[in-house]
Amino acid sequence: MEAQVPPSEPKNSHDGARGPRLREIPLRLIVPNLITVLAICSGLTGIRLAFENRYELAVTLVLAAAFIDGIDGRVARLMKATSKFGAQMDSLADIVNFGVAPALVLYVFILDQARSIGWIAALIYAIAAGLRLARFNVMAEREHKAPWQSEYFVGVPAPAGALIVLLPIYLGFLGVQPTASVAYVAAGYTVLIAYLLISRLPVWSGKSETQKIRRDLVLPVTLGIVVYVALLMSFTWEVLSVTVIAYLCTLPFGARAWHRRFGTLIVMDDVGDGNEAELDRGL
Repeated sequence: MEAQVPPSEPKNSHDGARGPRLREIPLRLIVPNLITVLAICSGLTGIRLAFENRYELAVTLVLAAAFIDGIDGRVARLMKATSKFGAQMDSLADIVNFGVAPALVLYVFILDQARSIGWIAALIYAIAAGLRLARFNVMAEREHKAPWQSEYFVGVPAPAGALIVLLPIYLGFLGVQPTASVAYVAAGYTVLIAYLLISRLPVWSGKSETQKIRRDLVLPVTLGIVVYVALLMSFTWEVLSVTVIAYLCTLPFGARAWHRRFGTLIVMDDVGDGNEAELDRGL
């Protein structure tokens, strides 16, 4: 009796189970991800340098990481290289560069003088940064967005938070001694910035297309930016300290403008028209 030979299966019958085939990827799709990896390396190296007591270089790398991480998405859009993988990679890098790195560098420099209180403040800031980024991602993925979202952030954005939370370090470089009493003040300041991150305070975004500069002011504004950068390069910590204080002083004006427009001091769930104004529930 002859054994029955099973019919031959088509060559491609199990191709779907094997997963997607490897294929060549255009270089332009890799560049944004390389920028993100570079930002992560910069932030983590800043943490290492802080533990080695090389604080100025550590802060410089953390700020560089925050800046690089803030532009990788724009580079991806300019190069038409956006991808789901890149978006997930960028979100993970944001938590490191805007939350973990500033918190740890701040803790090593001054918050450790406050012992457990300082560590709790650092934890609160890092977690608040993660919550802030999660809320931003949820709002960015909505199909319908409120018109005001191009003009205002809900709470202080994470990149700005990374810049302003390091103010105690800037002042330390200018001569303020990191004593225990100063450390407790710095811990309270860190918690305050963490609250501003997760709050519903309306903060000017500067991205609105309706905000325009008069033609006769273009050159003076450009010159002012050049002067600011030159001062930043020459008097880095002084300029950063003044910048942080000036930024914090603008927050009440943003809330006041929002109040005149919508009648509230914070962003409410029902601001705007219809579904376009709906915010993420729960956060």
